Amino acid sequence: MKRWTVVVGVALATVGLWAQAPATEIFLAPLTMSGTKVTVGRPVNITNNPGYDNQPQFLADSTGLLFSSNRDGAQTDIYRYDIAQKRVVQVTTTAENEYSPTLTPDGQSFSTVRGAEQRLWRFTLDGMDAGLAWTHQGLIGYHVWISPTQLATFILGQPNTLELLDLRTGGANVIERRIGRSLLMRPGRGTVSFVHKPQGAPWEIKELTPATGAVTSLVPTLEGSEDLTWTPDGAIIMGQKTKLFLWRDGASAWTEIADLGKRGVENISRLTVSPDGKWLAIVSQAATR
Repeated sequence: MKRWTVVVGVALATVGLWAQAPATEIFLAPLTMSGTKVTVGRPVNITNNPGYDNQPQFLADSTGLLFSSNRDGAQTDIYRYDIAQKRVVQVTTTAENEYSPTLTPDGQSFSTVRGAEQRLWRFTLDGMDAGLAWTHQGLIGYHVWISPTQLATFILGQPNTLELLDLRTGGANVIERRIGRSLLMRPGRGTVSFVHKPQGAPWEIKELTPATGAVTSLVPTLEGSEDLTWTPDGAIIMGQKTKLFLWRDGASAWTEIADLGKRGVENISRLTVSPDGKWLAIVSQAATR
């Protein structure tokens, strides 16, 4: 029997809305997988903050997670939650807002979307400024590292685009238009998954092969959902309202694995699984009464 943990989060549809960020909380839950059976344990609110808490990202050793948080009503910085100590620690303290903490490939630093210009900036894991990672003509909303020199990025625009950035050449290649905010590396494949949101058509989860630029379709999303996470063994978890669903390659439909409504988890969006597969992080936004 394998035990997994998943982090689920609520995110904003576009970077431009961060200034009006809703109050969200991050929950942490154990996830157990035995064969095809998946069990989600009791989620615990690890942020307990009346403001914005979002965009969780596990550390490489799965001992904790980074997240963006606004705790004074004005400034958004990066914080860390230590799982063993059950403690939140502030990581960055700057004059600019930081969002979307994302581990770099070596796991020893992280990048964020920083400031009004929405540049990519590096920090060490203890919050030391490590300098500019990339500046772009457009506004970077979300990103994922493919290698030390290549990133996939969500560029805010009309429409939003998926672009591959090459730090060696300075090149930026548009791959797809009308995409969602969830950019992830698919475990064991070296490919990037993203959500395509074509106008007037169902949304789809697609997969990009960076070496060739080829894009293939995987599965339609749950209706109205655009956030997902991969388990280490290659399954996708998505949330819809209070429920979690699972999809495996070759399946014809999504399978419900949990309803967390009675645990205070509502309007699920962001999700992430720890690298060791023992935790699930969940972002929840309180329902409008």
